[in-house]
Amino acid sequence: MDRNHLERCHDKCVAQASASTAGSPYVSMEAEIPEVLYRGMRAFIGEHPSWDQYQVMSSALAHFLFQNGCEDRAVTERYLDDLFTRRDG
Repeated sequence: MDRNHLERCHDKCVAQASASTAGSPYVSMEAEIPEVLYRGMRAFIGEHPSWDQYQVMSSALAHFLFQNGCEDRAVTERYLDDLFTRRDG
């Protein structure tokens, strides 16, 4: 898949999302991940019931973006919140 394909898909999804969500702060995402990561996530969630797949993916994405130079305040806040907030489970 090339960058142009991703940009066309993004533009199409943004148009559809803006028509259907009208300002929702969430974006639906579908992604293929390696089986080993899926098993790891499933095991983690099984051991930590206060987490779900959406929180794990959101936290992982915020961590990746922050560690790779994203300067968006909301991303930084999410990263730091996840870093210092303990979720018992």
